[in-house]
Amino acid sequence: MAGEDTDPVLYPNRRDSSTSTGGMSRRRLLAGSATAGVVATAGCIGGDGGSEPAEQPTVFVFNTGDGTVSLIDPESDELVETRAIDLSSSFPSNQYTPDLTADRDDSLWLNVGRGVRGLAVGSLSETAAVETGSGANWLEQTPDGRHVIVSAREPSHRQFRLDADPASETFGEVTAEIDRTPEGGRDDRDGPGPCDVTIHPDGDYAYVPDLFGDTLTVLSVEPFEIVTQEDIEPVGDGPARPWMGTVAPDGRTLLVEHNEANGGSEGIWTLDDPAAPSETARLTAEDGLGRRPLTSEIGPDSETGYVFTPGSNDVTVVGLTDGTVTTRLDLGGSAFVGTWNPSRTKLYAPVQTADEVAVIDHERKEVIERIGVGPNPYGATSAQVRPQNDPSASMTLAMARLGISSERPETTYCIGNCACGHRL
Repeated sequence: MAGEDTDPVLYPNRRDSSTSTGGMSRRRLLAGSATAGVVATAGCIGGDGGSEPAEQPTVFVFNTGDGTVSLIDPESDELVETRAIDLSSSFPSNQYTPDLTADRDDSLWLNVGRGVRGLAVGSLSETAAVETGSGANWLEQTPDGRHVIVSAREPSHRQFRLDADPASETFGEVTAEIDRTPEGGRDDRDGPGPCDVTIHPDGDYAYVPDLFGDTLTVLSVEPFEIVTQEDIEPVGDGPARPWMGTVAPDGRTLLVEHNEANGGSEGIWTLDDPAAPSETARLTAEDGLGRRPLTSEIGPDSETGYVFTPGSNDVTVVGLTDGTVTTRLDLGGSAFVGTWNPSRTKLYAPVQTADEVAVIDHERKEVIERIGVGPNPYGATSAQVRPQNDPSASMTLAMARLGISSERPETTYCIGNCACGHRL
């Protein structure tokens, strides 16, 4: 267990704090000065030049290097604006977010600090905040928009259900929770380490890979309880270490990523019975899978899986019908997550080590564009609304880039190299 506890990928916050992004260098000073000039002459963020949010599809990319968010127009694949918001999110809810964010007051749900935060899509102002007792959190909103389901890994080892209905009197509050510490975990772990959550399109079930339990847990949303658990066997030198998963839009397939030995593996599960998933295939490097599969997205046809494999700086494309690797897309750096545009025709992958977003065309299965964004981009989601213009945004961004903002950006848990100083 000691080796796993000191894994620099799993626990980036335990690195030397001298690698933190704090302080001001000549390079940052010059970059900040250039930024100030650019933003001072930039146009309004709302497409009509007014102060109201525009009803325009927008991809949100969270830059962990300076607490900013870059807004991308998925029609033109151009950067609209980068705005300082003093926080970042590595695994924002994105599975059903595009369909649930058509109004300016609808919330983007993010993992921030030691909990979950809601931001109004039209203003980026806070709508809700919940502490989970853990600094490692994953979340997804149910397809009907009523709930947010949260997995809080160690030290909490809990599942939460939040009220996400803005018309509800208990909006933003915890409506149910499951303490999973009694299950224990591998070796002398205090719990199974629920890591990630993905929700079936019927809204009845959520699936949670358990990093320290080597299980896949199925939760019912109402009532909020464990329905079943499936043991996951390793394909190499154990343990299996399942840590992320994605349900296909048609609800028939589930992908599960594993941080096991020899580069990791990718499980393909059938959901013929959504309450009782069954693994049908496991892909490894011998099958052409890239190294260290972390997260995945599934195309709108539910036939193509895109597995983010940052260990080899690429995305592994998997045919879900026959369970084979069809190609790998070179990203020129490490991307840990991605998000679809609202029309689900293109996949946006923040390349954290290159300060850009790679745009993957689903039909062509290739990278068609690279968009420069802020430093260390990581998490991404999309919405049908673009935030309203903020007259003070230019100066706030310039100060953030200079490293002289009034508040240090709030961190987010990352699997990679961007979370120095973050506390579990």
